[in-house]
Amino acid sequence: MPHVISDTALIFHRHLRQTLRSKPALVFGLVQPLLFLVLFGPLLTGIPLGGEGDSWQTIVPGILIQLGIFSASFAGIGIIFEKRTGVIERMRVTPVSRLALLMGRVLKDVVQLLLQSVVVVLVAVAMGLRAPVPGILIGFAFVGALTVSLASLSYALAMRVESPQGFAPVINSVTMPAMLLSGILLPMSLGPRWLDIASHFVPFRYLVDGVRAAFAGDYGDGKVGLACLVATGLAVVAVTLGARIFRQAGA
Repeated sequence: MPHVISDTALIFHRHLRQTLRSKPALVFGLVQPLLFLVLFGPLLTGIPLGGEGDSWQTIVPGILIQLGIFSASFAGIGIIFEKRTGVIERMRVTPVSRLALLMGRVLKDVVQLLLQSVVVVLVAVAMGLRAPVPGILIGFAFVGALTVSLASLSYALAMRVESPQGFAPVINSVTMPAMLLSGILLPMSLGPRWLDIASHFVPFRYLVDGVRAAFAGDYGDGKVGLACLVATGLAVVAVTLGARIFRQAGA
C-alpha cells in the first residue's frame, strides 16, 4: 500500500504539472458551464422550477454535475495520444503500480474539476445564488465522486480503443442522453410522467437531486443519503473495472 500511494502521488504530480502548463485547456473547460450560468440562468430567475430551493439552487447544481459528466468523460482521450507517442509503452517497463497509473490520473482530474466548480459557484454567488456552505461542500464532494467514476471508465475505454474516432462517438452516445435524463437543466418532475420514470434509471439523476437538496439546506429527506450511496457505488465499480483493465493491458 505505501508503494501504491507513493506511485499515485508521483503520477498525480506529473499530470498536474502537464495540466497547469496547458492553461488554455483549463480556461476552455469552464466556458460551457459558465455560458449556461450566465446566458441561461437569468432566464429562469424567479420562475418556480419545482425544486426545493429557488431557481439558482436548482440551476447551479445541475451545471456542476454537467461539468463533471462532460469533463471527466473525455479525460481518457489523453491516453490515446500517449499510446501513439510511446509513453504507455515506456511506462509498461517501469515498476510503477498499475493501479497508481490510473489513480494518479483520476486524482488530477478530481482536483481540476473541483477548482473549476469553485469558480462556477463563485460566479453564481455573484449572480444571486444563496446556499449554505455545508450544502456547497456536499455538492463538491459529489462532483469529486462523479469525477472518480467517469474518469476511471473513460481511461478504461481509452485503453481499449486505438483512435479518438473510436473514443469520442462512444462517449457522446452515452453522456448526451444521460445528461438530458439526469435533469441537469430542469427537474425531471416538470416533464411528462414517462420521462420522469425513465430518468430514474440514470444514476446521475440521483446525484443532481442530492446536490439540489444540499444547496437548499435540506439534508434529511433522503435525497442526499441516496445520492451518497449511488456515488459511492459508481466509484467502487468504475475504479475496480478501470484498475482491472490497466493491469490486463500492462499499462
